[in-house]
Parts: sequence; C-alpha cells; structure tokens
Amino acid sequence: MGIDMLKFIVLSDLHLLQEGQTYAGLDPADRLRRAIDQINDRHSDADFCVLAGDLVDLGDRPSYERLEDLLADLTVPVHMTLGNHDNRDTFLQVFGDDLAAPTGFVDKVIDAGGYRILLIDSLLDGEVTGRIEPQQLDWIRDRLAEAADRPVIVVTHHHINRLHNFMDRYLLQNSDALLDVLTTHAQVHHIITGHVHSTTTSIRRGIPCSSLAGSHYNIKLHRDPTKLERREGPAQMAVVLADADQVVIHFDDYIDRHVVLP
Repeated sequence: MGIDMLKFIVLSDLHLLQEGQTYAGLDPADRLRRAIDQINDRHSDADFCVLAGDLVDLGDRPSYERLEDLLADLTVPVHMTLGNHDNRDTFLQVFGDDLAAPTGFVDKVIDAGGYRILLIDSLLDGEVTGRIEPQQLDWIRDRLAEAADRPVIVVTHHHINRLHNFMDRYLLQNSDALLDVLTTHAQVHHIITGHVHSTTTSIRRGIPCSSLAGSHYNIKLHRDPTKLERREGPAQMAVVLADADQVVIHFDDYIDRHVVLP
C-alpha cells in the first residue's frame, strides 16, 4: 500500500465545563474555541482531528452537549476517545452509541494516508489512572494483524512511560500488556498520549512515545517528584505529519502570547 502524506491534529485535556464555569481562572470553552479557530485557519488541510480524552471535566451531559455545539464550527472531521475525567455512558448518550466499538469502549480504527491509526479508550471508571481491558487488547491485536502491511500510530489518553514526576501515580496500569500487543506489529511508529498536561518524548520498548501539554493548565517538572505545580502555560495541539519515511510531530502552542516579529 502506498504511503501519502498524512496530516492530523491531536487535542487533549479539554476539561470542558458548563456555561459560566471556569477552572483555576481558566475558561476551557474559550481555549477550545481558539483551538478550533487555529485549526480552521492554519491547519484546514488536515485529514482529521483527534480528541484524546478528558473531553469534559466532570463527565456531565451539559458539558458534552456544549462540546458538541463547539465542535460544529470545526471544518475538519473529528474523532474522539476518552480519558479519566470522562463518563462513557453519558458521552455515548450525547454523541451516539455507534461510537462504541465491539469492545464496548470508545475504540476506533482510522485508515488514512497509508497509515492505520488506532484510538484507544483508556478510561477506568472511578479512577484517575487508566487501563486497557482484555477485550480491548484482543481487538487491538486483531486490528494490527489486519494492517500488517502498513505503519500504525496509536492515540490514547493515559501515558505508558514513567515521567519521574507527580503524574506517575496516574499512569496506565497495564502498559506492559499493551506493549506486548503493540510489539507484535513491526511498524508501530508512534504512541501519542495526553493526560499529563506536559510535553514529553520517550522510547519504550523501541516505540517512540509523545505526550502533548493539551488545552488546559500545564504541569511543570520539579526536582521533588511528589510536588504538583500547575501553570496556566500555553495551550497546545499536536500536529502530526507522517509519510513513508518518518513521523514528525509539531507541538503547536495556539495560546502562547508570542508576538509576530517584523
């Protein structure tokens, strides 16, 4: 199968709230509107946009309905999966039961540009940490086997690599089980995650992994790994460019307060 240039956007950690509500002085809806404006203006050539979990902050129906209204302005197709702040049943009530895979989770396959992209729902009900359930692991294994002739990019919410900071207490519980499955495929080119509210890169068992800071507050690295320090920080999307030779991710800070220099 030929490889074309694939371009897609990843947004994560929207933490949308109901009308009039803010979090630590930040307005998640305003930040999402600005992300949508940026995509429509600068990245309208993207094949699609992925929302990688923590779509809303409290898992409530009015916030999901508000998300649905805001996404109506996005000019590229959008695909979603869930994180620990989400509520799967409520999400499906608003966006439709057809977004649930045969696994029962919000897992999805996207085939585009000669790549296979797997969106994996890592929400573990009632927990801040995440998990990929056995039926999902079987589903992933089957989807990889179908795509033996093409490269794969995985997008999920929870990070699978230790960051040596506060967020490590909330990582994916069974990352080794996921990697056991992913390493059965010779061409898993990248794993993209959110959750940690910071920009990181790593390699785990030979697979490159990246997290994006996302649309809400940022978490800064601190010499004391038990200390959680939140900063307003930039709001960030990942712009993924993939061709036959490589996968490149540009971390685009769509709120960064940098002036354009003459």
